[in-house]
Amino acid sequence: MASDARRIGERYFDAWTSRDFEAARALLQDDMTFRGPFEQLDGADALIDSLQHVAGGLLDHVENRKVFIDGEEICIAYDFVTQTPAGTVSIFDRYHVRDGKIDAVQTVFDTRPFAAMRESSAT
Repeated sequence: MASDARRIGERYFDAWTSRDFEAARALLQDDMTFRGPFEQLDGADALIDSLQHVAGGLLDHVENRKVFIDGEEICIAYDFVTQTPAGTVSIFDRYHVRDGKIDAVQTVFDTRPFAAMRESSAT
């Protein structure tokens, strides 16, 4: 049901962006998958580990821009505001919900601000 997908997706988004990783983990299927520009992960624990690293080292806050729902899929468009020279990056997350939990996450964003940051730190 679309309303359930929206509720689950928004609860997950709010949990990880507020650094409540225990609540975020509870909304993920154990065997879920993650696909993004920098990494592909299998399993909820691997994703939570990655999110803890990202939130601890990059994230200042997020600004939720738009939520789209299509059946069991939810897409959240948001601005990821960093504590780094990368600044603010627009990101789109797509979550697929199965049996009341998220079983797939896909993240899409322009990697150039992060690449420029990596290049400047290497010199």
